Amino acid sequence: MALNYIWIAFFVIAFLVALGRLIFLGDTEVFPAIGLSTFDMAKTGFEISLYLTGVMALWLGFMKIGEKGGIISAFSRVVGPLFTRLFPEVPKNHPAIGSMIMNITANMIGLDNAATPLGLKAMEELQKVNPQKDTASNAQIMFLVLNTSGLTILPINVMVFRAQQGAADPSDVFIPILIATFFASMAGLVSVAIMQRINLFDKVVMIYLGSVTAFIALIIWYFTSLPQEQVQLISSNASYIIILSIIVLFISMAARKKVNVYEAFIEGAKDGFNVAVKIIPFLVAILVAVGVFRASGCLDFLNQAVSGMVEFFGINSDFVPAMPTAYIRPLSGSGARGMMVETMEFYGADSFPGRLSSIMQGTTETTFYVIAVYFGSVSIRKTRYAITCGLIADAVGILAAIGVAYLFFH
Repeated sequence: MALNYIWIAFFVIAFLVALGRLIFLGDTEVFPAIGLSTFDMAKTGFEISLYLTGVMALWLGFMKIGEKGGIISAFSRVVGPLFTRLFPEVPKNHPAIGSMIMNITANMIGLDNAATPLGLKAMEELQKVNPQKDTASNAQIMFLVLNTSGLTILPINVMVFRAQQGAADPSDVFIPILIATFFASMAGLVSVAIMQRINLFDKVVMIYLGSVTAFIALIIWYFTSLPQEQVQLISSNASYIIILSIIVLFISMAARKKVNVYEAFIEGAKDGFNVAVKIIPFLVAILVAVGVFRASGCLDFLNQAVSGMVEFFGINSDFVPAMPTAYIRPLSGSGARGMMVETMEFYGADSFPGRLSSIMQGTTETTFYVIAVYFGSVSIRKTRYAITCGLIADAVGILAAIGVAYLFFH
């Protein structure tokens, strides 16, 4: 229901703003721009779905190999005590647990293409134990918010774009992103735990969260000790070494159990096509709304309003030029990426706004995109408090990004 109201608001607000620009500013190009954006975003939505078909076939095929080889159940046993407390509705050793682990792992090492099909598979498995098929369950909301909060250890894509924009040291945002995304993830976890009355002070939960915190601290310490020119090289190689190792492990475990690996892959890959087709209408709906909102000039007015308010209270406003990335980030990953690139092109990759927009891009996932795709793939229409908790994680992540950017670069 919340997504329904937000979707309507995008179009109504965009229309009113565009009408105001036409009447009061004489802007005769705004409505044609909005019209063109609807076609462009519809095309983009279909192209993304078409691209996802191949990617999802690939990764769901490997997931089926892992499932038949027993590696998924092994992962489930390792994190079982934690997931039993965070996802009490999900039975022990359920296939959803393995898919959720792999999705979160892929997000952490910056492999978005691998994470999406694994996340869709996890949502499909969670739907099997969801008693109300049109309403998001507690487990689905917890998983989705953890996904949208986007804990990232290796932000490869952001560093690649910084390198393309001529940054002297593309990896200088690595540690700031790691810190900011950790705060976002903790905010998402805590907000959902409060809504679901999950005891985060349970001894087992504290051990797991403490271990993750220590692991993040160790990674920060390690990369801080490296020469700057080695950070991007090591992090880039590490991410792909990890994912290739997982694939080899899946295949090896399955072969050891005398599983027909090729047939298992084909069986899993067939599911990828069905899921990709199912998400097309949901993806087109959210992207068209975002495109209309952007083309109407709403984002420009919002940025000007924030700048005026910040300066009125005497607060340093150097962060404001980077804010379009923050506005778009919950709505569109590609849109936020475009905002980040535009900021770096206009101000410079090594400017404060350029670095801050890069940190924001790497801090959280695209909340509305993930909700539309993940919930849409299993025909969930009542999202309950998923959007609220996802936006809380986004807000904390953005505030943390601003604070960390001032600490490191201002």
